Amino acid sequence: MLLPVLQRALPRVGLRWQHRAPIEVVNEPVLQFMAGSPERVALQEALNDLKGKTEAIPCVVGGKEVWTTDVRYQVSPFNHSHKVAKYCYADKAVNQGPSCSPVQGPRKGEGGGGGQAGKVPLPSLDLGHWGTVFLLPTQALLNQAIETALAARKEWDLRPVQDRAEIFFKAADMLSGPRRAEILAKTMIGQAKTVIQAEIDAAAELIDFFRFNAKYAVELEGQQPLSVPPSTNSMVYRGLEGFVAAVSPFNFTAIGGNLAGAPALMGNVVLWKPSDTALLSSYAVYKVLLEAGLPPDVIQFVPADGPVFGDTVTASEHFCGLNFTGSVPTFKRLWKQVSENLDLYRTFPRLAGECGGKNFHFVHSSADVPSVVSGTLRSAFEYGGQKCSACSRLYAPDSLWPRIKAELLEQHQKIKVGDPAEDFETFFSAVIDNKSFGRIKKWIKHAETSPNLHILAGGGCDDTVGYFVQPCIVETRDPKDPIMQEEIFGPVLTVYVYPEKQYKDVLQLIDSTSPYGLTGAVFAQDKAVIAEATKLLRNAAGNFYINDKSTGSVVAQQPFGGARISGTNDKPGSPQYILRWTSPQAVKETHAPLGDWRYPYMQ
Repeated sequence: MLLPVLQRALPRVGLRWQHRAPIEVVNEPVLQFMAGSPERVALQEALNDLKGKTEAIPCVVGGKEVWTTDVRYQVSPFNHSHKVAKYCYADKAVNQGPSCSPVQGPRKGEGGGGGQAGKVPLPSLDLGHWGTVFLLPTQALLNQAIETALAARKEWDLRPVQDRAEIFFKAADMLSGPRRAEILAKTMIGQAKTVIQAEIDAAAELIDFFRFNAKYAVELEGQQPLSVPPSTNSMVYRGLEGFVAAVSPFNFTAIGGNLAGAPALMGNVVLWKPSDTALLSSYAVYKVLLEAGLPPDVIQFVPADGPVFGDTVTASEHFCGLNFTGSVPTFKRLWKQVSENLDLYRTFPRLAGECGGKNFHFVHSSADVPSVVSGTLRSAFEYGGQKCSACSRLYAPDSLWPRIKAELLEQHQKIKVGDPAEDFETFFSAVIDNKSFGRIKKWIKHAETSPNLHILAGGGCDDTVGYFVQPCIVETRDPKDPIMQEEIFGPVLTVYVYPEKQYKDVLQLIDSTSPYGLTGAVFAQDKAVIAEATKLLRNAAGNFYINDKSTGSVVAQQPFGGARISGTNDKPGSPQYILRWTSPQAVKETHAPLGDWRYPYMQ
């Protein structure tokens, strides 16, 4: 009924509608890597190329590779004797190669040839084949990165969105084709992902982020306001005024590419601080973007100490946005720093953050048990429980628990933990680093010593070769034990068995137990129970699953994010997300003289 009304009204009032054909984009197919398949052969070649190798990864500011004295190493989690990357932090001391002004690599103890080095000898340090490093003030490189980014902002923001989008479409095509095996291999070696976990992350999800964001950005330009003669109205989707800081985690290569890429796509300039334990894959993504045509001044690649990076970016008057995935304490610290510096900034910064969760599977007595078991094992233990969405608490009715327990323990014995690069039957590998290993080990010790907890299976820890933790299933008598409330970020699943008829109370318990609100799942065949659970758990999860596991969100299908202390729920993978990185300007142009300043009724 509405359309005919509009059709009759348009000629009368002179409304103008703008329409642009939608861009057709589909989700990237997930390859299966069956034995003998082309994708598996290519991947194995890429994995072989990385054996025993250490890649040098500099800071990159304005397209120039820069080294500092604070040199560090990323090791492979499942073989920590293998240093997969040598990198440096963007602070304290800076060395720029022969092609990079201001420091052009004079001999130790000599003055530089120009620029900041001037003619005055600078303190220096000889790093062997890495060259001579000249010491500059603390945080000098990060401030230089800010200045470099700001210098490029206006030109990049004025570039047509179609041109910016084309860069990301090209990067997606490169990742889908010639660079797929490389990015997968580096994710597997550097972050200990199995082939399928690398594929759904570093290939499929990252490609989807680039393509769908580009689609949304171009289509957003077509969303224009109404125009009524004698005026024309338009909306200009500007980038933010300043620079955006992107802080990315280790657990998803795709998240790093999106945290830096989405703001850049929308006309912003970015300082990207990748995770120390994902440098190898993050740098590969960065290089793909450059090769796809991203101007070198748009994203500055600056590995850095977390507090130093946070202190530096939030102290700049030009700080206009934070795109963050990481821990709650870090996000809170950054938020507090921003609030303390509000009087300094030229604009109110946009703060977007995703901080993990204490995700649940609720099982009703009407549930399909095989689905519960399969979904829970995958959700809890894929990638060693190191997904933000991983299930770590399971609520099972006493009537089904004997069956669920028996099947869980039977399938648990079949889970293989090992080297994902050498054995494709590995279900998951080592946890990311020694810090994570120690934290998870403490939780397992808590389960061993607490009178309310009982370990049903697994929990062995061995860091001799890699940071290996066997999948651990714990049963608790106390639904409020800390193990049910706090995020562990490891392969530990805790089960609470409840009286079947008290399921409504348990739904309330789930909602109130943890301060997080990221993902959750309900397993039930009873439609009334599903409706009831959906209502009672409305605020308990930003991504809510019915008869499916709590992990596995797909770009454009289940945009991801949660509220409470899980984050700001900005839903990356949706059209709404890119609006976070724009500052729209409404423009009205009138095409006729304005006439008398007096209103008719005054005359």
